[in-house]
Amino acid sequence: MSTSPLRIALLGAESTGKSTLAAALATHHHTVWVPEYLREFVEEKQRTPQEKEQYLIASTQLEREDDAARAAGAFLFCDTTPLMTAIYSQFYFGRIDAMLENLLRAHRYDFTIVTEPSTPWIADGLQRESDTVRQAVHKLLLATLAAEAIPFLLASGDVAERVRQVNTYLPAEYQHP
Repeated sequence: MSTSPLRIALLGAESTGKSTLAAALATHHHTVWVPEYLREFVEEKQRTPQEKEQYLIASTQLEREDDAARAAGAFLFCDTTPLMTAIYSQFYFGRIDAMLENLLRAHRYDFTIVTEPSTPWIADGLQRESDTVRQAVHKLLLATLAAEAIPFLLASGDVAERVRQVNTYLPAEYQHP
């Protein structure tokens, strides 16, 4: 087993259960997970991010991943990645900043999990817009993963079912009995 944890990307549109799944997987595997920095950013600033802040959000997320990796077990569950920041940049601003694009291209994950947008959509007043946007972002995510030839597991169902699906997808030699 390597000394670095396997980094597991949890991707999905807003309100699809990424954070809930990341926490459940971390508990199941006796490891840590990296919460989504964007949520903290929005709560702190009391607004959605501007285009010029996308790189800061993605780079801060990666810094927190690196910090968490030191405390992780076999897996590090990452609640979002620069890829989602880039997808939202494309969706809202019509482009991806060059620095964000470079950050995105330089960082890879061992496994990718996509949370299906079948959970109830819940407005939060700041970050989440609508189920229509959630579905559009999900389609854009799937198209991007296909275009980049990134294999992924589409996790669906309730939290227990999603954990079961992910555990079936991840290599057994890294898992606790």
